[in-house]
Amino acid sequence: MKEMQNEEILFVGTYTNNGSEGIYRYNFNLETGQLENKTLAAAIKNPSYLTLSPDKNTMYAVSEVDDFKEDHGSITTFRVKDTVLTEVDVKSTYGANPCYVGVSENGNMVAVANYTGGNVAVYSAADNGNLNPSPQIIDHKILDTTKTAHAHMAEFINGELFVSDLGLDRIEKYSKNDGQYFSSGQKELVVAEGAGPRHFVTSKDEKFIYVINELNSTITVFGLDDEKYYAIETQETTASNFEGESFCADIHLSSDGKFLYGTNRGENTIVIFEVDQATGKLNLLGRESVEGDWPRNFSIDPSGKYVLVANQRSNNIVVFKRNIELGTLSYVSQVDLPSPVCLKFY
Repeated sequence: MKEMQNEEILFVGTYTNNGSEGIYRYNFNLETGQLENKTLAAAIKNPSYLTLSPDKNTMYAVSEVDDFKEDHGSITTFRVKDTVLTEVDVKSTYGANPCYVGVSENGNMVAVANYTGGNVAVYSAADNGNLNPSPQIIDHKILDTTKTAHAHMAEFINGELFVSDLGLDRIEKYSKNDGQYFSSGQKELVVAEGAGPRHFVTSKDEKFIYVINELNSTITVFGLDDEKYYAIETQETTASNFEGESFCADIHLSSDGKFLYGTNRGENTIVIFEVDQATGKLNLLGRESVEGDWPRNFSIDPSGKYVLVANQRSNNIVVFKRNIELGTLSYVSQVDLPSPVCLKFY
């Protein structure tokens, strides 16, 4: 529920070893581009990724830890009413250091990617959003004996489950059968050796998948042909004259699908591409400084007029105005917050 027509609600997940206490809530003023009225929405350890159910009545937050039960992390279910979070339940993710939660379009499946655990916990959800016990555990550690599995993102696309594995350099693809997920006809989408696929986003018609690769600072474009995805091209995200280490983090398309954005941790920029609507290919428009250090997750606000970036190491959230026609960004404002890493508009 919006308090006023000219504002949105923003939830922020953080790491809590640096003075933060958990999940924060801000009012975002659409006229001024200012984040206002910071409140602690929930005290929780290392809520590094947040996801809302399709009906916005439930929020799922991972705790990126390895000591919840045995060496597992946890996922907390919150009821959301009038943008207030009420904790309902905490469950194990059955793997260490969970870093992503994906929810199916109908809200009845919830998948958690465990980075250090190298696996995915797939929960079924009740009508009220509560997670049912005994999730299916999809283990990536058994897929490759020479590499170390690091599941980094788990997302439902057109009824299938896609999991990017940073350690295995591929996106595993699973289809549902009798309530369980199994390797689909096209088992995987492969990126370059050592690329480290982290996050991905699809075009609205799901014909194209854009994968941001953390370790070699690239974006790989996959196109759909005869029900299989094939790599079309790979683009660098950092400037050719950049020297030093840089690691990609997050990737998002504008709602009209015309522009693609990605964050570079190290170069400390957000890279901007124009998307060819017919071929899915990318044309570099430029890079914008994130006005901070170590940009992690970022978010395009629901109006499409702003881009907000969470800078983990400089402890700030930066707001940029977005030119809807040109895709370019211009700095507006910032607020200080310890170790922000995930931004989710309500």
